[in-house]
Amino acid sequence: MQPTHKPSTVADDPQARDLLRRAFEATARWPKDFQGFTADLTVNVNGQETGGSVTVKSPREVSVQLEDGETQKWAQEQLGMIAVHRGPRSFEESDGKYSLTMEEDGHPFGTKLIIHGSNSFYRVKDNRITQINRKMAHPGMNPFAFTINVEESATTQDQKNLTTKYTVYYYSPTDGKLTNVESFTDTHVRIGACDLPATRRIITYENGQVVVKNLAFKNHTLL
Repeated sequence: MQPTHKPSTVADDPQARDLLRRAFEATARWPKDFQGFTADLTVNVNGQETGGSVTVKSPREVSVQLEDGETQKWAQEQLGMIAVHRGPRSFEESDGKYSLTMEEDGHPFGTKLIIHGSNSFYRVKDNRITQINRKMAHPGMNPFAFTINVEESATTQDQKNLTTKYTVYYYSPTDGKLTNVESFTDTHVRIGACDLPATRRIITYENGQVVVKNLAFKNHTLL
């Protein structure tokens, strides 16, 4: 769910850049020398359990081995998403490459920060990114949009912010109609200098019913 980079003619606001840089640098990520990890994985989907193993080296190098092929594909996507968000990268490599401006509108989630050229805006409060709003359009795909509200986070041993609960609202950018909601609850385990995933629970709506999916990781080993 990374935005496409389009050139912007909007003048950059140094105050907005400083605000987002501080929030970015206060966010927990795996260290620069991170080589990856392996772990045992159990996935429970509405009571149906399947077990196996995972190897995560980078966002592009994620391998999941499960007995059920469909669950394996889904779990691999989840691990890839975790690796993208937690992987080491600089501010300039991510949102820092865009022109940034800000608005103070009194919102409970904080300052509105517009990332020009990415069809995105964030909200930032107390050095934390509290909300992400993004519109997506890829060739061959129907356009969609989403809002992520960060509801709870923990503080790591390194005094960084690590999100533990967030909700994603998916909707149509054309008529604003809500298409789905996913609620994520994460826990983590400290291994060496890394905070690795311990559990992830996702509550969503699929095929006319509420579905609860749970991933549980054990026996982590750093590579």
